[in-house]
Amino acid sequence: MTTALLCDWCGWRYGDSPDPDLPRPVVEVVYYIRYDRRVKIGTSRRPRHRLASIRHDELLAFEPGGRAVEQSRHREFADIREGGEWFTLTPYLAAHIDGLRTLDDPWQLYARWVASALQN
Repeated sequence: MTTALLCDWCGWRYGDSPDPDLPRPVVEVVYYIRYDRRVKIGTSRRPRHRLASIRHDELLAFEPGGRAVEQSRHREFADIREGGEWFTLTPYLAAHIDGLRTLDDPWQLYARWVASALQN
């Protein structure tokens, strides 16, 4: 019986990689980016492309979900909205963001979600 070694990080067998000809799965995320003392809460299906087009100091976190989750967060933090999708970085918002940070690097978490979607 042959047992494959699985990566603890992404769940794939070591040495395996997705077929590059297959379309990438759509993984919608809500992102939290900081610029000075403000946080933008937005959503994207292509976060690398989206974040490259927005001036920011730091990517704080990703949360799985699309427009419905984003709108829920906008309502949740409505009292600290500065305008549009920008919010004041208060301790309450910082605590919410810290709760989303299961890994130090949000891009690693996003890669896990993409890897999981590829497995399905």
